[in-house]
Amino acid sequence: MIDDAGRFGDYVNAHGEGSNFKAGTYTFAAGTGYDAIIRKLDAGPNAGAARLVIPEGYRITQIEAAVAGLGISKSAYARAANAAVPPTGFGHHANMEGFMFPATYDIRPHESAAALVFQQLAAFRTAFSRVDMRYARSRDLTPYDVLRIASMIEREARVPGDRAKVAAVIYNRLHRGMDLGIDATILYHLGSWTATIHQSDLDDPEPYNTRKHAGLPPTPICNPGLASLQAAAHPAHKDYLYYVAIPGKSAQYFTDSYQDFKAHGG
Repeated sequence: MIDDAGRFGDYVNAHGEGSNFKAGTYTFAAGTGYDAIIRKLDAGPNAGAARLVIPEGYRITQIEAAVAGLGISKSAYARAANAAVPPTGFGHHANMEGFMFPATYDIRPHESAAALVFQQLAAFRTAFSRVDMRYARSRDLTPYDVLRIASMIEREARVPGDRAKVAAVIYNRLHRGMDLGIDATILYHLGSWTATIHQSDLDDPEPYNTRKHAGLPPTPICNPGLASLQAAAHPAHKDYLYYVAIPGKSAQYFTDSYQDFKAHGG
């Protein structure tokens, strides 16, 4: 513990230290020696922390699996996420899907699940503050609507340039009262992004079947990143109603014609 800042500064200068000190919040036990304090300040406040990388498009159950290897149990994370409250302006919903922002987090030893969820919510608020909602509001969409759209974009767009185009398809179909027909929402219900969709799944009237129900799914289907959030608020100004993956190409094919869509393998 530093009981005399001046004396500690003199000690640091005398030993040629200080140039590698890293800013942050530190906790030291009473009686910690100057040399140990210097080593800690050199290492930084996150020394010993494990790094958790949450990719864009992960659903909460995938995050649960990721944190399990870093000392936070899946059940503890699930409870913490379930107990969390959406930011102001987003209402209250069946689950917190969409709000657990994908990013890289430092997980300190013995860190609680609630502390991680708090970090994720803070990161989400920061990211969403960068989303200009003016156009979305002009189309009578709420922040939660944009979040749901962003989650579908995150799972559907194959390359960054397709995000705003997928958004255009969703906006245009919503405007026309068409079903969205997005298979990723069915996969969310099935619990796996790689599941095989059978005809019985397409016929199932479960709430996430956007082939059966017009409008947005009940909740986001994953946790989207900033680029998808921004695309969800700013779709491409195109008349697209359909898109299809083209074998051998990364970008998808977009069109406003059903015949053209079918001709390209839709």
